[in-house]
Amino acid sequence: MTKSPPFSPTSPRSVEIVIFAGVQLFDIAGPLQTFMSINRLFQAEGREPPYTVRLSAPGGPVVTTAEGLGLAIAVTTPKDGQEADTLIIAGGPGAYSAAADPDLIAWLKPRALCARRVASVCSGAFIFAATGLLNGKRAVTHWSRCAELARSYPEIRVETDPIFVRDGTMWTSAGVSAGIDLALAMIEEDLGHGTALAVARDLVVFSKRPGGQDQFSATLRLQLSDDRFGALHAWISDHLSNDLSISILAAQAGMSERSFVRHYRDSTGLTPARSIERLRVEAARQLLSHTRQPVKQIAQRCGLGSEETMRRSFIRILGATPKTYREHFPD
Repeated sequence: MTKSPPFSPTSPRSVEIVIFAGVQLFDIAGPLQTFMSINRLFQAEGREPPYTVRLSAPGGPVVTTAEGLGLAIAVTTPKDGQEADTLIIAGGPGAYSAAADPDLIAWLKPRALCARRVASVCSGAFIFAATGLLNGKRAVTHWSRCAELARSYPEIRVETDPIFVRDGTMWTSAGVSAGIDLALAMIEEDLGHGTALAVARDLVVFSKRPGGQDQFSATLRLQLSDDRFGALHAWISDHLSNDLSISILAAQAGMSERSFVRHYRDSTGLTPARSIERLRVEAARQLLSHTRQPVKQIAQRCGLGSEETMRRSFIRILGATPKTYREHFPD
């Protein structure tokens, strides 16, 4: 992925967030607050804010969100000459009706074509897809809607794991808080890594997450499976550096080895060895991101043994070496 050099705008660049009846409030508020935060930081330093932000709603002037809150929109349909530099399509339960509205799509498509970059948050990907502009592009939406998006728009290359995806000037993100990650990535593209981190700190975001991060952690993936082995997973997470052979796991689960292996795979879709590897890699990547411990020490602490074993596991699961991960996913 290539990055444009940071810009030094002589006048603010416009960010337009498209909303509709049944929009999810946080899909608006997350990106909106992120761009407003950088404006506030610039103003505090006596500098010109780099962005102007507005909401547009072809169905306005009052839009009722999915949460039942009515929003009064000052600009329902921007006039010619008010094209957005960055156009963001919010998501929410109403996105499906909006995607099927020919008038909205006919209004949206030319605006998207005029923008420098276009993005969607969560189920806003369905509205984006209805314009045809995502055909042949990589995209993502909320994990629970990825299969539906792929079925409805087979021309799109839907990815199920990332929190956001950028394909050229087209950006899509996963659910809810991923809209903040997407906006931070845009700020980083425009103004540099340090500025994006300053905004993340201002928002008290745990860390600035690049798009390649999974929507799910390994722990959450296992929690979403049948909770029959929930206690075992908690025990494994507390004993990652121990011997976690089948005999020990089966005894901990109170089952015979043969029965344990069969039921575990039926429940989680993984072998015990693969689950343990994922949990160990997740623990290791947290330590890589949030500590300066040497890789060798992290490998031993997380039960991955040697640096080489840890490297192979990282490449297999994350597609990156521990060194590369630490460089690109800092705290």
